[in-house]
Amino acid sequence: MADTRQRLIDGAIETIRERGITGTSARTIAAAAGVNQALVFYHFGSVPELLRQACLAATEARVAPFLARMDQVGSLRELLALGRELHAEERAAGNVTVLAQFLAGAQADPELAAATSAALHLWIDALERTLDRLLAGSPVAELTDTPGLARTVAAAFIGLELFEGVDPEGGQSALDALDRLAVLTEVIDDLGPIALRALRAKLRRSTA
Repeated sequence: MADTRQRLIDGAIETIRERGITGTSARTIAAAAGVNQALVFYHFGSVPELLRQACLAATEARVAPFLARMDQVGSLRELLALGRELHAEERAAGNVTVLAQFLAGAQADPELAAATSAALHLWIDALERTLDRLLAGSPVAELTDTPGLARTVAAAFIGLELFEGVDPEGGQSALDALDRLAVLTEVIDDLGPIALRALRAKLRRSTA
């Protein structure tokens, strides 16, 4: 029983990858899963519900291997290096296409939008925890809304995943720019106590 459900979830993801959201139906999913299409409705009730569960399940499977690695990174540069690895793996696996299709479908389906948002928050929550740890004690943290920064980073990587498909060199330049920002943060953290006090005072005045 559980095996059939998983085959249908896998079949849904494969169908979206190959046919897009508009070409996904009970028939095409069942064909990809190698089961009778009636089982889509038996296990999930509807195709939209299967897609919502597939979105969450597929994201959970992708996030899980990276959680321990996120806990081990010791700097923003290391976090960005891990992000580059994830970026390359997602593109090679065809998951960028799947994400783009879920995002497109979510524009017209509030329930799919909620499921897609919940899936993205699996990444965002992990990013937020990591950023909190990496920025602890840094002057940058005093001016940074970490939850907002985590969402910005996630949105940036989603945009880069899609952008690179039409402009690979531009996508690479954007990643390089993020690397330089990480270096700037390290430079700030290495300033002496007098320079840090002056910087903090300047930053407070700028945001007052």
